Amino acid sequence: MGLNRRDLLKLSAALPFVGVAKAAVPSRLTIASRVLDIKGKAATVFGIVGPDGKPGLSMVYGDAFDIELHNSLKDTTAIHWHGLTPPVLLDGVPMLAGAALKPDEVRHYQFANRRVGTHWMHSHLGLQEQRLLAAPLIVHETAKPVFADQEHVVMLHDFTFREPAEILAELKAGGGGHAEHMKMDGMKMEGMAMGGDVAFDALLANDRTLDDPEILVVEKSGAVRLRLINAASATNLWVDLGALTGLLIAVDGNAVKPIAVSRFPLAIAQRADVRITLPTQSGAWPILFQSEGSALRGGMVLRAGDGVVAKLSDQGEPGLAIGLEFEAKLRVLYEVKKAKVSQRETVMLTGGEKGYQWGFDGRPMMHDVLFRVKQGRRVQLTMQNMTAMVHPMHLHGHYFQVTAINGVGFEGAVRDTILIPPGAKVSVEFDADNPGTWAFHCHHLYHMNSGMMAAMAYV
Repeated sequence: MGLNRRDLLKLSAALPFVGVAKAAVPSRLTIASRVLDIKGKAATVFGIVGPDGKPGLSMVYGDAFDIELHNSLKDTTAIHWHGLTPPVLLDGVPMLAGAALKPDEVRHYQFANRRVGTHWMHSHLGLQEQRLLAAPLIVHETAKPVFADQEHVVMLHDFTFREPAEILAELKAGGGGHAEHMKMDGMKMEGMAMGGDVAFDALLANDRTLDDPEILVVEKSGAVRLRLINAASATNLWVDLGALTGLLIAVDGNAVKPIAVSRFPLAIAQRADVRITLPTQSGAWPILFQSEGSALRGGMVLRAGDGVVAKLSDQGEPGLAIGLEFEAKLRVLYEVKKAKVSQRETVMLTGGEKGYQWGFDGRPMMHDVLFRVKQGRRVQLTMQNMTAMVHPMHLHGHYFQVTAINGVGFEGAVRDTILIPPGAKVSVEFDADNPGTWAFHCHHLYHMNSGMMAAMAYV
């Protein structure tokens, strides 16, 4: 299986262009409570329902982002459009970008969308994301699909029956998985890094566990494009295609030179588009999602013909620590037009030793300005992880290109979220072209709410 030159040209031609159509009527998104059956037990969680009654929103690039967002919860909330680059006041980050959404409030969001691809929307208030307040946000390249593939979105969550506030309090008191991790780190176990410090009850793929997985019916010899979204709050994942091989064609909504994959990492908040061509015979092929540093896993099944779906356990071999080896292999599909770097910033990721405080450059933050940029500059941002845990770093309102890992330069993928393992140093570059004061944070929910949340401001 592979992409020929015509496929590559089609994909490249479908990427961002100038021109936005105005929507006739705003689409309605509703934030609501819902009840899931998790391992035979009822769980009340949150969600975002689109105009078609399905989770989230699907649109075509060139259409205006024109949304009426209704908060039907009894709680105040705020929704961030992760992957889009709106004006800062529409970014959905209270204290930085507009007010939170009150119960039963309806707010209109309208802006020219400049991004195609697999994205998502989620709460940016407190710990609501842990209660599954998130949904897909898919922006198709063209009205007619670029590839004649069956498409399927897979939303991944880590789930706990516990109250998120209780988990955070335990972590700050020196308990939970983080305490065990720090004990392991104190033993200086070479090459070991625990990906998560929270124990979860289940890993969900489209709200289902491996006890009763989603089964996607596909055609023999057919092709399917999986749009994978790691919406977990505190779990980095390994994607395992099992007996199948796919082509990774995009990360974080941005096209990459296709690379054959059977197993690859997907950090918190990252997305991956994978094209899979099915065998000619009937069969059932599990797609598994293994937690980093834990035996817990989730999954779904592709079934063709009269394939028989075998019973699957939600416990696998604990996922190994995720490094940057795979990231170093990724390359942009097309040349990135960029100016010469005119500003350089270095940020140290720090904390975690005492009281579960995280931060930057030796101090915890929360909405504080960490560094400033000037509009029109090409900025190089270098992040060095001085802690014993991994951190998926996300910059709002901008996309960056990965340009160096541990001092080795290359023309890497364009992303909005990059994983920084312990001891690693990663440089990215971006254009300062979207004025405002923007959130810059670790996307691990409990790290972010314990000080690893700051801002980048324009001067």
